[in-house]
Amino acid sequence: MSLKNKLSLVTGSTSGIGLGIAKELASQGSNIVLNGFGDLQEIEKLRLQLANEYSIQVVYDPADMSKPEQIKKMIEGAVQKFGRLDVLVNNAGIQHVAAVDDFPVEKWDSILAINLSSAFHSIQSALPVMKKNNWGRIINIASVHGLVASANKSAYVAAKHGVIGLTKTVALETAKSNITCNAICPGWVLTPLVQKQIDDQANRLGISIADSKEKLLAEKQPSQEFATPEQIGKTVVFFCSEAANQIRGASLNMDGGWLAQ
Repeated sequence: MSLKNKLSLVTGSTSGIGLGIAKELASQGSNIVLNGFGDLQEIEKLRLQLANEYSIQVVYDPADMSKPEQIKKMIEGAVQKFGRLDVLVNNAGIQHVAAVDDFPVEKWDSILAINLSSAFHSIQSALPVMKKNNWGRIINIASVHGLVASANKSAYVAAKHGVIGLTKTVALETAKSNITCNAICPGWVLTPLVQKQIDDQANRLGISIADSKEKLLAEKQPSQEFATPEQIGKTVVFFCSEAANQIRGASLNMDGGWLAQ
């Protein structure tokens, strides 16, 4: 399969899962819009590296995904530059952990804005050009927490459940078109942020990094292995293929057996 000359926009793609997805889409020949926070010099290096390695066009947009007007401007700018938007991956997300009665209201509002509302705003802006070009793939990176809850993650769990509902609704509204909408629901993924949790736990408990990883995985993920950004990226590519034409409104868990328990 080739996505040559198509355009993919991946939110939250300057690191972690989003970057893994962007790389896999780039490897299929798709031009890329990167989005996210970080050191601008490092992001520019990343942009050039992707463009040169895969002989594609790569642009970066620093849109704040908590700001609807910036999301709209980002998508309008991409469409103006490329004349199309074929693949939209809603990946941007943040997390805060606290019991409901201690949960800061501003953290709740931020998590709902970035993890849920941003997907709505992105999809709303992207659908007209996808309909005009009669082809599109919308992939929402939800979470296993879109399908099951954990304590102390009320905002994240609520937002990710919302993403699953949004995914189903968009799939129904586009069911008679060549536009599909699906969700991927990862469990634990070894990203820089998760690696930091592992390192911090190892230091705090005085245990090895390997034991810290095992401890983190033991409670939830029976495979005792992390999903990787590359695996998630390859799944996004699959959802873009003809084989996935009739996969609509699905929520595919990549969780090492988490939900099988």
